[in-house]
Amino acid sequence: MVKDVKMAIRERIWRLMEERGVAAFPRPVYGRIPNFRGAEKACENLARLDVFAKAAVVKVNPDAPQRPCREAALAAGKKLIMPTPRIREGFLFLDPALIPKSAYREASTIGGAFKWGRPVKPWDLPRVDLVIIGSVAVNPTTGRRLGKSHGYAEIEWGILTALGKAGEDTPIATTIHDVQLVEDNIPREPFDLPVDVITTPTRVIRVNRVDKKPAGIFWEYVTDEMLREIPLLAELKKLGK
Repeated sequence: MVKDVKMAIRERIWRLMEERGVAAFPRPVYGRIPNFRGAEKACENLARLDVFAKAAVVKVNPDAPQRPCREAALAAGKKLIMPTPRIREGFLFLDPALIPKSAYREASTIGGAFKWGRPVKPWDLPRVDLVIIGSVAVNPTTGRRLGKSHGYAEIEWGILTALGKAGEDTPIATTIHDVQLVEDNIPREPFDLPVDVITTPTRVIRVNRVDKKPAGIFWEYVTDEMLREIPLLAELKKLGK
């Protein structure tokens, strides 16, 4: 089973991160997009790249290891889009021009994003120039990645592409620890989101992807439970998106 193969890789990486002492708060990292020692450096390495410099609007996941990326985006004057945890409350939009510089770090946290950002319906968002996502494991040769298994990054991407806010030419980056790089042939499901750039505390990897990025929401995989837990999905389904 594809899902069993994927979970076996996740379990191995979570265990490895704990055993090698590279896991960071919140712990244990099992079942999470794992935070890691060196997350700040991995984000610094990403922030030095042209793909980051050229982006005016950046979407970053709300997980702990990408908090430094959210702060870096604000500090660089970029408009920041952050999905709320589990997409329960949709998307938050943060404009650094409306936030005191002294509050950028606070605004990069989940609580701070709710304080300094504002909820925005996805159809009212600007087009996204760069997507930064968290990962559990990534194959640097193929660009295939694994999240924590709930598919939030894929749902967020599906929403953005369904509304014309992102597409095949929108670069996707992930920041991870070096131990999260894997040689496994990660099996792919139709909705799986590959990455173009990987940064770790020690490396920058530009990926020659083997897969195209998915487009739109794969409604055949959306369950009634997901529609209940993510009101925005139900709203989009009613709109026929």
